[in-house]
This record gives sequence, structure tokens and C-alpha cells, in this order.
Amino acid sequence: MTETFTPGAGRERALRTAFGSFATGVTVVTCRDEKGPLGFTANSFTSVSLDPPLLLWCPAITSPRHDPYVAAHRFSVHVLEADQSDLSERFAIDARDFQGVEWSEGPEGVPQLSRCLTRFDCRHFAAHGAGDHTIVLGLVEQVTHTPGVPLVFALGAYGRFDTNI
Repeated sequence: MTETFTPGAGRERALRTAFGSFATGVTVVTCRDEKGPLGFTANSFTSVSLDPPLLLWCPAITSPRHDPYVAAHRFSVHVLEADQSDLSERFAIDARDFQGVEWSEGPEGVPQLSRCLTRFDCRHFAAHGAGDHTIVLGLVEQVTHTPGVPLVFALGAYGRFDTNI
């Protein structure tokens, strides 16, 4: 059933559902703070510019992980492969749960997850408040890419991209 509505108080769930109809890739953003490595599942991610190479992602202000990520001078964005929904779920729940996760420390101390489709190693470029989120812009300094099938998220569920359509 088609619904037309004006976003506002009492319509948050409907707006979230409408936004969720746009399929996105799934990423885990990693950084390090004074307590150690952090992971953050994010689907609010996109490329911004090729020259200079910029990307953005948007942590929620209410997230307990917000401040360390906005303050991080270095971070990595990992695009997950279709079989890595477990990593997405893990870091959506607990930012510090690296137990049993294959990872190494990059040259700048940022955790680098193994077996991801793509990893963008970034330097903080800018951050801008935007409603209940912060837009974090990263200057991409290095990319590691392996061909494969990305993990996709839409309508509250994981899936995979089908190239046979």
C-alpha cells in the first residue's frame, strides 16, 4: 500500500522504513582511541570526490562511539563481503569486541580487518554536524581491494548483489 506522509513527530518509524528501501553496502569503520581498537558498523557511507579522494560516513550523535570517531585522526572503512554479516552484527553491538576477529594493526595504529572486499585507509579531513548525525569526511590515503560480492542491507535485512539480473 502506497503511503504519502510528512516526516515529523510520530512518523520516525515510517521515515526509517522509507530510507531502508534504499539498498546500501555494509561497512565497518575502525579507529583507535586511548583504550584500544574500535569498530563501528555503518551503512551511511559514500564516495564524495576523486580529486582529492574523499569519502564520508555518518555516526549518530547519540552513539557512545560518536566522539572517538569524530576525534580520530586516522580511520579505515571496510566494505564487507557477502559472507561477513557476522562482523556487521558484532560491531553494531559492541565496538570493542575484537575477540576472534582476524585483524592486524596498520602503520598508523588503526585496526585493519582481514578478508574484507575493500579497505579505505583515511586521514580525518573534516566533520560537520547534520541533524542527529555527524558527517565525517575522510581523505583516502590508501585502498586495498579484492574482487568479490558485497554485503548489502535493505528493508532491515542482509542480502547480496545479484549480477545475473
